[in-house]
Amino acid sequence: MGAIMDINTALLRAIESKQSSEVARGQAESGDVKTSAEELSTLLRRVSESSTREVEELINQLQNLRRQLQNAGDRIQRDIAQYTELSQQTMQLTAIISDSVKKLPDGTSRKATGASNLLQ
Repeated sequence: MGAIMDINTALLRAIESKQSSEVARGQAESGDVKTSAEELSTLLRRVSESSTREVEELINQLQNLRRQLQNAGDRIQRDIAQYTELSQQTMQLTAIISDSVKKLPDGTSRKATGASNLLQ
């Protein structure tokens, strides 16, 4: 069955090829080849212009995405820097508070500890 389909396909291709060559011969004899070449040239130009526009649009979209990524990266770097600075300030403040608590007299320290135990 497959061999019959292959033969049919080959016959159809041969017929189409013969028809195409006859059409081309007829166009050449009638002078339509020049018109066909001009039409083909116009068609190719349109296709290439369309493709070029699509590529340019894609390039623009990619450039916009790149700018957005750069902006997001810059913002994240700023946020990290701010967080680092805030963290350092918190550590310094914690050290100052700890040193101040150590300098309190023993009775005051115990009262503060006792008050903190009551709060818990």
